[in-house]
Amino acid sequence: MSNCSNQLFTYGSLMCEDIMTEVAGSPLKSTPARLRGFRRFLVKNEKYPGIVPSTEGLVSGIVYHGLTASNWQRLDQFEGDYYNRQAVTVLLEDGQQLTVDCYLFRPELSHLLTEIEWDFATFLEQGKTTFQHQYCGFKAID
Repeated sequence: MSNCSNQLFTYGSLMCEDIMTEVAGSPLKSTPARLRGFRRFLVKNEKYPGIVPSTEGLVSGIVYHGLTASNWQRLDQFEGDYYNRQAVTVLLEDGQQLTVDCYLFRPELSHLLTEIEWDFATFLEQGKTTFQHQYCGFKAID
């Protein structure tokens, strides 16, 4: 696992402040950001996405700041085996580039992704409650 920073770019369920606070174990400051060179797809039979490299891709998300060792430990447990934490460079709204950590979907598991682009608004409307009740990562941090 990489640990280049105390900042994390999130692009799925963790964009929800309440979910992130529960998972990280404490509230964190956040900033909107975009990640170039990736696309976001729904994981098969799940409500959350994975991102994979794509030349023309652009993924909107949230950067959380000030993560502690305890936050990282909880997040690593929550994310589980589908993701590797790696450094990426994101673009903030003011144009500033920032190198932060991000949970990238493991390339060898890309067959577990659908061809459906994951959409945050749809997740909020149709998937969030189910995700909060069913995702096994919550049990890993309890």
